[in-house]
Amino acid sequence: MIVLTLNSGSTSIKLAVYDTAMADAPVRLESEHHSGGALDRAALLAGLLGKLRSPPDVAVHRVVHGGTQFTGPVRIDDSVAAEIAKLSELAPLHNPEALEWIAAARAVCGAGVAQVAAFDTAFFARLPRVAAEYALAARIGVDQGVRRYGFHGLAHEAMWSRWCELYPELPRGGRLITVQLGGGCSITAVDGGRPRDNSMGFSPLEGLVMATRSGDVDPAILPYLQRRLEVSSERLIDLLNHDCGLAGLSGKAANPGDLLADPAPASQFAVELYCYRLRKYVGAYLAVLGGCDGIVFGGGVGEHVPGIRARALAGMSWAGIELDPAANESACGAEAAIQSARSTVRIQVVPVNEELVMLRAAEAVMAAK
Repeated sequence: MIVLTLNSGSTSIKLAVYDTAMADAPVRLESEHHSGGALDRAALLAGLLGKLRSPPDVAVHRVVHGGTQFTGPVRIDDSVAAEIAKLSELAPLHNPEALEWIAAARAVCGAGVAQVAAFDTAFFARLPRVAAEYALAARIGVDQGVRRYGFHGLAHEAMWSRWCELYPELPRGGRLITVQLGGGCSITAVDGGRPRDNSMGFSPLEGLVMATRSGDVDPAILPYLQRRLEVSSERLIDLLNHDCGLAGLSGKAANPGDLLADPAPASQFAVELYCYRLRKYVGAYLAVLGGCDGIVFGGGVGEHVPGIRARALAGMSWAGIELDPAANESACGAEAAIQSARSTVRIQVVPVNEELVMLRAAEAVMAAK
């Protein structure tokens, strides 16, 4: 098949076209990356498809939130699009944007091209109940759709899948901790291919410190700040999404690499807190898994900033986790094993290939029709 992948963020889009006919690996025919808040979606799609010899057979879209309704990829029709729209309340930065790209792709590609949704939450659909639920009475918790959904599922699945290829001697990858560090950050405990926990929860705000997102905060802070700042709940959530995290702590850059190089005390503290929170989650997930066979770093920061990996795992030799400083420093944007000879836990840098997971989703849906 010829497959168009649309990996949309809140203000960006990664477009690519693949030929999946080759037995060993899909061949990328075209790819583009666009950012901005006022993209002409139809024009961008038409321009990309105009470069092809033939139209795609299927277009597959990354959709951040699938709720409890969508636990795997599905073919998009009007009813599916309506359900994705209803879930926009839970992912207001991402689901509406995905719907805009779905509408543009349906219009530009025409009715002859199947449209498929691959959901970021689907990888976590079978989280154990103890990891999926908050300690809330059912009437204000699960009955209202309030639970821990988990996010970055395509990225974590991609890291796990590549790990399995690298270490086939471990049954379904063994016990693995996958770390996705980009603008958004999350960490997952995976046991034999099944996620046991993910740091993100009801929304992508929970968990690690991120570029502009706060990560974990005491919920009592929210009404307190609403009163003190005299802002609406919507405005407060906007602040936690866009004005906190590394940018809020440092007062400047949201990029960990830039902050590492900045001697200003605020910048150094921001990095310290970022790495402390990550190290704390690694320790928690060692407890969840009963130890681990490997740790995988991916994402723009995880793949390209050795200093963050080093500081996040510092002092963990007690758990058999120890980096090789030279291997770690040289691993920038390329796949590499970076553990020391003494480390009993393998540590791997893996370029995250979300599109490969999306291609598999498209193939599964089309094979089932």
